[in-house]
Amino acid sequence: MKEILYLEVPTPDLKSVKHWLQETFQPQAQAGITKAITPDGIRLVFADSTRLRPATVSIADCLIEELSIFLWSVQRTTYLKVFRWADQPVRQERQILKQFTQEIRRAFPNRYPEPPAIDLTQQSVFEALAPYYPKTVECFRRIPNGEYDLTRVYWWEKRWREGVQSPQQPRPVVFHKALGVPQFNDTPDYDLIYVGGALGVIHAAVMARVGYRVLLLERLPFGRMNREWNISRSEFQNLIDLGLFTAAEFESLIAREYIDGFHKFFDANNPPQAKAPILHTPTVLNVALDAEKLLRLCGEKLRSAGGEIWDETEFLRADVDDFSVTISATHLPNGAAKQATGRLLVDAMGTASPIAWQLNGGRAFDSVCPTVGAVIDGGFEPGVWDIRYGDVLNSHGDISRGRQLIWELFPGRGDELTFYLFHYHQVNSANPGSLLEMYEDFFTILPEYRRCDVDKLQWKKATFGYIPGHFSTSATDRRIAFDRLVAIGDAASLQSPLVFTGFGSLVRNLPRLTDLLDTALRHDLLKANHLNQIRAYQSNIAVTWLFSRGMMVPTHRFIAPQRVNSMLNTFFGILASEPPAVADRFIKDRAGWIPFNRMALKAARLNPSMLLWIWELAGAKDLIRWMGSYVNFTLFALMCWCFRWVPAFARSIQPQLESRFPALWLWLLTQSYALTYGMGNPRLEVVKGKGRSRLANLQPLTGKPIQDVRSGTDARNPAGSQ
Repeated sequence: MKEILYLEVPTPDLKSVKHWLQETFQPQAQAGITKAITPDGIRLVFADSTRLRPATVSIADCLIEELSIFLWSVQRTTYLKVFRWADQPVRQERQILKQFTQEIRRAFPNRYPEPPAIDLTQQSVFEALAPYYPKTVECFRRIPNGEYDLTRVYWWEKRWREGVQSPQQPRPVVFHKALGVPQFNDTPDYDLIYVGGALGVIHAAVMARVGYRVLLLERLPFGRMNREWNISRSEFQNLIDLGLFTAAEFESLIAREYIDGFHKFFDANNPPQAKAPILHTPTVLNVALDAEKLLRLCGEKLRSAGGEIWDETEFLRADVDDFSVTISATHLPNGAAKQATGRLLVDAMGTASPIAWQLNGGRAFDSVCPTVGAVIDGGFEPGVWDIRYGDVLNSHGDISRGRQLIWELFPGRGDELTFYLFHYHQVNSANPGSLLEMYEDFFTILPEYRRCDVDKLQWKKATFGYIPGHFSTSATDRRIAFDRLVAIGDAASLQSPLVFTGFGSLVRNLPRLTDLLDTALRHDLLKANHLNQIRAYQSNIAVTWLFSRGMMVPTHRFIAPQRVNSMLNTFFGILASEPPAVADRFIKDRAGWIPFNRMALKAARLNPSMLLWIWELAGAKDLIRWMGSYVNFTLFALMCWCFRWVPAFARSIQPQLESRFPALWLWLLTQSYALTYGMGNPRLEVVKGKGRSRLANLQPLTGKPIQDVRSGTDARNPAGSQ
């Protein structure tokens, strides 16, 4: 028996597909084919295929001429395979398969449903969505604050869709107005106004500790999070080095630390060269943080440094003049209008940020990870999962309704398990990506991924969001600033192309971003041309966007169901064969030019089909675009080697240069960081020499020496450094 066709039929309605196959489909090949009904599909039997075998003919040459078609369902998707008994093609086999594929594609095309229009003044969100997402409503009814969170899921998806489907008409929220000479009493209320309290409060707390007057606006009650955060000790060390946390505070934020993290993708249908062992990454995302506690602690530190927090306050607009920016907002509990003025506005509103859409003409991002999940506090049978381990990236099936679904599982405090389900997705107006559809998948197929009875699970909270991505080809191909306004975090598409973690990317780049912003503020370099330099672009990340692009199923296209899993297994199999440090650096956005090229050549040699697969998924336009990224990466790697002396030299001339030519100093500091951070190299290379960043002199609020949480030693003691 030989498999000759494997298709994904993009519908969860297995009964309808079976009815079409058994009752509607008729092969148009030559006469003499009989369709026989089977429990899971049909058999196509040729009229003379049951003839007796002559004694002089071998069994192999006289196998039954028959095609067997059967269906099954997993991941709320229907799959289909066609087998034949004979080793050689049956009569008109190609024509039969072509006709069959065309007809089933017409009968069951890709569909991208939109959420219904609902009126929550007339009914609850549960009543409104139950006919469309029954499993989602059933489970959200059992989640604490479930009605509020489901309303937020609906709101976020609607707002995301509006931004994607109207890319040429972003809602303007930033306005310029020219003013003359400032009056004596026109001093802004604040130096920095942050809009967005998740990633924003981390950045804001650091800047408040430097000495700036800071205001933070948050639409939700402050400290609420719809995602959990994972990181490694070495990455979190940045926040300790900046003096924001002590080592003891970091330990108090750890909900769970894992022995190991696993990466494994479904490979039952992959060709032999695209099967792979489990990739072990014991120091990647292995520390699960209590995200809400981290936010509350940052809030306390912000307030103790003189900052203010306006929570449950929705940003409406910003008016920028020559000397300040004025924000208008609404306090949601009572509808009161609020205003504040600042020297600089920082957009940390994430993917739904109207500022980000306006900055980039409605195309703030060209890729996204729609992500849903939940924190579960019990209800699994013993042995389902060992809480000493994390499941970093996992798939349990092939492409599902035009998406390659990927799971993450991170144990938390006590019996808590945090699950995420996401897929890599190219932004498309016909198919923006749906959180509600993903949640219906999540609650339905969770038992397929990890054995459980969904009705017995103890739900703690929902976790969801759109995590954006931008396929950068250069350091200047995306706007992140207006005059007196700059974007950070997800609003600036600051994320890892592979695991799409905005939190980890921000923490890794926080010293760079805060030092540059501090320099700009001290010298009042707050025009767009100065602020656009304050970005976390990395050429070694820009070149890896092709990996995430290759995991995105193009809208309105059908591809082989196993294609994405085959690509993932090829690449992760290569990482598994490398020393552990290579995988660690790659997934943490630290891979250099030589490791990248070595792995790319190894992948091409191991699985030459990869090149054709990428061509099929990405297309000629993106491949040409990527070649530009690769050329830039190569040239920049050469520049980093030739000018590796520049960061130390820049610091040595900082005292003379900064005071006389501040704009030139900001540019030189930007280039110094680009030569180090821009290629994934340590921050320490930037602060050599006579000059230092003011942030490098910060101490924790306790005044105690900074501790290195990687080794438990004093980070400033060379004997204890790593």
